[in-house]
Order: sequence, then structure tokens, then C-alpha cells
Amino acid sequence: MAKSATFQKGTEMRRKLMGEAYADKLDKSVYTDKVMEGFAEVTREAIFGTLWTRGVIDLKTRTLITVISDTATARTPELRLHLRMALNQGWTEEELTESILHLVGYVGAPSVREALLTASEVFAEIRAEK
Repeated sequence: MAKSATFQKGTEMRRKLMGEAYADKLDKSVYTDKVMEGFAEVTREAIFGTLWTRGVIDLKTRTLITVISDTATARTPELRLHLRMALNQGWTEEELTESILHLVGYVGAPSVREALLTASEVFAEIRAEK
């Protein structure tokens, strides 16, 4: 089946946000699974091809919103991905850490603690990759 223009736009946006190497890594591991192929197709079109390309607010702001959402809803696997995207869009480790820490009074210490532990791991992984 031919891929739509929105799917193609979403594929490009996803690679831009994640970085080429990390997108390739996920494509060769997680998204080779038949169960996950459908998820990858839907998210590339609906999320990356539609939501992330809307304009009005910049990509840097969108990545911070996503990190905050992941923290507030305790979505640790997604937070790992979105922290990488936020760093790729120019946020610093210090800014992301402070943004997550700010949520202690609003979403609770357990979710923030988990998010900060995840951030620490992701930051270390990324530094090791360089």
C-alpha cells in the first residue's frame, strides 16, 4: 500500500526529532515486530505527520510539552524518547531537569522522582553515545 504524503512528512519529522541514528535503531529493533508495525504507521501519520507539523508553536516548545505530559502521566518509556527529542531541539539537561523538578508540587513526588531517574539515565546514555 502506498504511503500518504502525511505519512512521509511524519517520517521526516520523526527522524528530525529523534535524530537519524536513534530513529534507525528503533526501526531495526522495536518496529520490526509485526505487532508494532501498525503502531509505527499510525503514529508517523497521525502524531508526527499531523500534530508535530502544525506550526503555531515551535518544535522546541512542543518537545517540552511532551516531556511534561510524560512526567505528569508517568509514561517512562515515552519519556526516554521525548527527552532525546527535547535535547535535539536545544533544551539543556539543566533546563529539562528543572522543568521536571518544578512538577513536584503539581503532579507529585513519585512521578517526578521516576522522571528524574529516567532523565539521569537518558542523559548518561546520550553522553556515552557521543
